[in-house]
Amino acid sequence: MSILDKIIEYKKSEVAENKSLYPIKLLEQSIYFQTPTVSLKKYLLRDDRFGIIAEIKRKSPSKGVINSNVSVERISIGYMQAGASALSVLTDKEFFGGSPEDLTTARKFNFCPVLRKDFIIDEYQIVEAKSIGADAILLIAAALEPMKIKKLAGFAKSLGLEVLMEVHTREELLENLHDEVDVIGVNNRNLATFEVSVETSLHIAGGIPEKYTMISESGIEDPETVIRLRKHGFRGFLIGEYFMRHSRPEKKCAEFIAKLKRLAKERERVKP
Repeated sequence: MSILDKIIEYKKSEVAENKSLYPIKLLEQSIYFQTPTVSLKKYLLRDDRFGIIAEIKRKSPSKGVINSNVSVERISIGYMQAGASALSVLTDKEFFGGSPEDLTTARKFNFCPVLRKDFIIDEYQIVEAKSIGADAILLIAAALEPMKIKKLAGFAKSLGLEVLMEVHTREELLENLHDEVDVIGVNNRNLATFEVSVETSLHIAGGIPEKYTMISESGIEDPETVIRLRKHGFRGFLIGEYFMRHSRPEKKCAEFIAKLKRLAKERERVKP
């Protein structure tokens, strides 16, 4: 059984328990059900930013503890001040050390789009995402059948949430080109082996229709890589572990974006 398989099996029991503890009627009483969401897609396409989706991630199944001293308030505000386009918050506790409360905290202190990063398999989790202040959800092609993705994406859209659909292969992409999906993310990390290669994004990019905004996820540790990926049409770059390995992730993010800006200006000057 792969790591992904183990996570999905755990999610099934977690969702069943949460349904009994926090009924949908209770979740719908959240103030966020009446609050308009912020468009992830629009923020990624803004010309005054570079599409960095800065992630808050305490640990992972492959790397163990990455950063145990996490202040979601400080890091999320720092990410925004650094010039990030959006926030990604891990809400899975068992495997990634996060929580729904982490996302609500990030929402409380920031005006930007907030992505709920989790393993969504049930409509209940989408209602939950709305109730904790998320603007967008993640649907992972490797974990869901195409018709299930279509159904979950449609339900998310009915609640005003945008949908980031994540693929790792061209086959997953071609099976899941639904109109309900707003953004397509290419995960450079193989969720079966957890090996990482940015070449995965470059390989898949040509098969993604222009109507979708493209995101590259995982393994991005150099602003040069962002410049390279932008040339292939990517407008979003999800970076978590690279920032979170440092004691002050928000400062590492600021350094990364500052260097990215310098590189972009240099490339602009040397254009013929």
